[in-house]
This record gives sequence, C-alpha cells and structure tokens, in this order.
Amino acid sequence: MVWDERQAAMLAEMGIRVWQSPAAVASPVIDAKAEAADSPVAAASPASVVPRVAVARGARPGDVESMDWPTLRATVAGCTACGLCRGRTNTVFGVGHTQAHWMVVGEAPGEQEDRQGEPFVGKAGQLLDHMLQAVGLTRQAEGEGLQPAQQVYIANVLKCRPPMNRNPQPEEVAQCEPYLARQVALLQPRLILAMGRFAVQSLLQTGEPIGRLRGRIHQYQGVPAIVTYHPAYLLRNPADKAKAWDDLCLAREVMRNASP
Repeated sequence: MVWDERQAAMLAEMGIRVWQSPAAVASPVIDAKAEAADSPVAAASPASVVPRVAVARGARPGDVESMDWPTLRATVAGCTACGLCRGRTNTVFGVGHTQAHWMVVGEAPGEQEDRQGEPFVGKAGQLLDHMLQAVGLTRQAEGEGLQPAQQVYIANVLKCRPPMNRNPQPEEVAQCEPYLARQVALLQPRLILAMGRFAVQSLLQTGEPIGRLRGRIHQYQGVPAIVTYHPAYLLRNPADKAKAWDDLCLAREVMRNASP
C-alpha cells in the first residue's frame, strides 16, 4: 500500500514505521515521547466554561432516554448524581459532528479536559488527532467539503474528572452510562471505537482485558464496536502503537464493508 505524504506524516506521529517502495519518498519517522502528563493548553472559550460552584448530590433524571441533544447537554452540565460533581470545573459532554459516522468513546476527563470542557486534549488528544487523520478522519464539527464519513464524534464514559485522575468507581460509571447510551442513540454512528479499559468494560459489559478483545468486531446497541488502547496508554507504551494502528485498520475495513 502506498501512503501519501500527509498520511505518512500522521503515521510517523503515531510512531508507526511506514514501508514504501524505493521509488517513493520516505518521510522521517519520529516516535512520540512516552509522557503521561498533558502539556499546557489554551484556556477554553467562554461559551464552553461552566463556572465552578458548590453542588449537592441529587438524583439523575429518569427520562434521559427521551432527551434531545440540547436537553441532554444541559442535563449533563447540571448533573449531581455522583460525588464527582463536587470537584469538577466543567463537565465534558462531547465534541464533533452530531451526524458523524464514527464515534470515539474514551474513559474519563483528565485535568486539561476538566479545564476546557472537551474530551481528549493535551498530548493524548494530539496523538488521537494524528491517529484519526491517518485514516482520513477529523474531529472538526464543520468544514468545507467535509462529509459525515470523514468526521467523528468523541465522548467519554464519565462526564466529570475523577480526583487526581484516579480510576472510575463502579457507582460513577453506572450514573454516567445512561448519558453515553443516549449520545449513541442520538448520533446513530456506523462504528464505535472504544479506547481504554474502562470504555471497553462499560460498553461491552465485560471484565476481559483489551488484549483479549482486540481484533474482533463487537456490538453495542447494534453498532459495530472495535476495541483499542487509549492514547494516554500509548504515550506510556509506544511499542503498542503498531497494535493500535492494526485496530484502526480493522475499524476502517468494517466501515468500508458497511452498507451505505
């Protein structure tokens, strides 16, 4: 397979070595540094920032499954159904085109996501962007000439950051899962890319490790789901970037074979 210069550059950012024929011009391959911490990023726009206030615990609304996009977003912004509401700066609802064919599901917001109210920012977000661009996708919600097949919608299982980026607790996941389920129902994606252990376990309701679930086509609400590693994990374990690229290729093949 021959890659153009843009695709080769994106693969290089992922740490994937690209073989090209002698006639092709090889792009330099620079492996991403395995750093877990996110780099400083610009502050969020005023429209995306919710002022931090003291909130008390409350019940999650019971009609989540019938909400439209604006109502769901507003409900998540005001959610107090678990203790994570007390420490958040912003809820992290999701980003991308609401008619995108691809949906990326991550685990939980980190420090930078909590500040900006957007999933997958910082170094992990940059790596995700390179991964998506390598297969012709963008998280950009609007753009000249963009089609739904080229766009993704990105969301997390948890909408609030766990303190000190600790692992999500079962109660927290249980309270947030209906929000994610409604996002999937509203979006009606043609494929879900589940990134990270907690995203995979939540969507597939399994305790199996990612290594045993990769390479297969799973189902969530009737939507094909492909399992892969979280970009933050890949930054710490760059040797597994090749496996993540295999997962992306499988997802792309599933999309190509899907009905139009």
